[in-house]
Amino acid sequence: MEMSTMSACLAALALATVVACGGDDDAPPAPAPAFQVKVIGFNDYHGNLQSPGSFGTSTAVPSAQRPAVGGAEYLAGHVAKLKAQNPNHVVVGAGDLVGATPLISSLFFDEPSVETLNRIGLEFSSVGNHEFDKGAAELLRLQNGGCKQTAGANDPNSCRGAAVGTPVPFEGAKFKWLSANVVSTATGQPLLPAFGVKRINGVDIAFVGMTLRATPTIVTPSGVAGLEFREEAATVNALVPTLKAQGIEAVVVLIHEGGFQTGSLADINQCEGQLAGSAIAAIVGRLDNAVDAVVSGHTHSAYNCRLPNASGRAIPVTSSSAFGRVVTDLDLTIDPATRDVTAAAATNRLVDRTDTTVTPNAQVQALVAAYGNLVSPIANQVIGSITAELPNSNADAACNMLAGNLIADAQLAATAPAGFGDAVIAFMNRGGVRTPGFTFAQSVGEGDGNVTYGEAFTTQPFGNSLVTLTLTTQDLKNVLEQQFAGCRGQSATATRIMLPSKGFKYTWDGAQACDARIRNVTLTRGATTETLVDAAGVVQMPTRTWRVTVNNFMADGGDGYTSFLNGTNRLGGAQDIDALVAYMARYKAPAPAYAPGTEAEDAGSARIQRVGGSSCPGGAATNP
Repeated sequence: MEMSTMSACLAALALATVVACGGDDDAPPAPAPAFQVKVIGFNDYHGNLQSPGSFGTSTAVPSAQRPAVGGAEYLAGHVAKLKAQNPNHVVVGAGDLVGATPLISSLFFDEPSVETLNRIGLEFSSVGNHEFDKGAAELLRLQNGGCKQTAGANDPNSCRGAAVGTPVPFEGAKFKWLSANVVSTATGQPLLPAFGVKRINGVDIAFVGMTLRATPTIVTPSGVAGLEFREEAATVNALVPTLKAQGIEAVVVLIHEGGFQTGSLADINQCEGQLAGSAIAAIVGRLDNAVDAVVSGHTHSAYNCRLPNASGRAIPVTSSSAFGRVVTDLDLTIDPATRDVTAAAATNRLVDRTDTTVTPNAQVQALVAAYGNLVSPIANQVIGSITAELPNSNADAACNMLAGNLIADAQLAATAPAGFGDAVIAFMNRGGVRTPGFTFAQSVGEGDGNVTYGEAFTTQPFGNSLVTLTLTTQDLKNVLEQQFAGCRGQSATATRIMLPSKGFKYTWDGAQACDARIRNVTLTRGATTETLVDAAGVVQMPTRTWRVTVNNFMADGGDGYTSFLNGTNRLGGAQDIDALVAYMARYKAPAPAYAPGTEAEDAGSARIQRVGGSSCPGGAATNP
């Protein structure tokens, strides 16, 4: 009995054990926990290998307390610090990595920009409008590598790896430029991949790259020849089924388009005004709910927003200023079961050169120093001097700009002589005057007030040529009206006030309707002042003609100034940088320095006047 009872108990125990094990096998496995992915983003690098100066987290920070920021070696160091916080990371860009670059990159065909970005660890980036400055073929060379060809041979300023410590021939981008909405008209296919995918913890995350649809209006025609730029939101939305068919639920859009905060604080982690009226807000508002975050750029503005998509869900929309000043730290929480993003939090962080917790990347630092040594004999040549700061920022609510005035005057001087254009007026587009303008105070080198070739090139880096053409008085009135968003074919999201040469003055009133904003247009030459448009806005002698100089970008209708296409008797001239250098020679010691506001033709008053208003408009605004 005892043995039988014991056997029964053992049998029962054995059965119980089997049942218990069997129960564990049948139970569903515990779900894998959610995990975070750190997306590290920046935009509008523009080849700023060296620090662009100081920058604050907002305008409330006094100038003296704003730290020095940027520089490729510190950008690399800050990226490395963020990477160390999470092994699940990806580094992305939102375009304009190259183009409109300082001489240290531009002289070498922006190969230094790509080489530093490779070593910073960039993985994916959208293309920006400036990636097309030199055309699609040159963009593809920067992507794929190889030496720049000039007259059938390697250009001597290309493939300088032996001198700077990088591979020869030029290595090309190790990251992937993406162009979902930029399509070759010959093939009907995207010029570059539409999206890139990174797999983290078994989950695929898609990064869709795009540039602004308006790129053909702000790039020379040769730069975008053979390309079609499609509507941004529709392009993304059309890709969603393809992504889902590949099992991809986590989607981040990298787009070279942006907006501005309203107000004056400009805190890098705020979103004053929710980017209302901006192109990027309109695009996000049309995006499929599959998109989880948007990393944007183009406007050189910093913001940290949550904007509603087409379904009304608020998603992160970020931008990190420009020139390597700021990086975006975007944490995505992903559910591995659904493969989708369940939460997102973004913080914009200064690329602070005084941050003792950041180690600058020694390899990048050496690379920048090597290119600096190559370019310094040219860059450090003093071309003239100035008596005061000439920034590329707005001087007043009428949109006068001191740096732009100097450039417009230089272009007029280059094309006024008989046989060189006979110009009496010149206009400069403000977007072509790059940061910082002309700086008076110098921390090293040439001395306060002296302007070097490198500084001039940084302010005017596009290599445009001058074009002088004949316009009627009516044409002039029309192109001035065309400066305002939505007027005469101008983009509905772009108000672009040009900078005129000395002696040319006008008044504008943003409260008026299109074609009724411009009045009091006069031109002073010597002791004679002529009225082109009277105080009531009536054009005087509408068919009278004038010789007007602009750069080739504007002459071809760039920035929406299509009225310049009416110009006749076009005559090509010098490159814009050469005109500027020649003009500044007038102000090189021992000659007196250039003093803004002292031109006799301006009679001591601003060239652009305005009725009312509190700030220079941009974007869709016409009367802030």
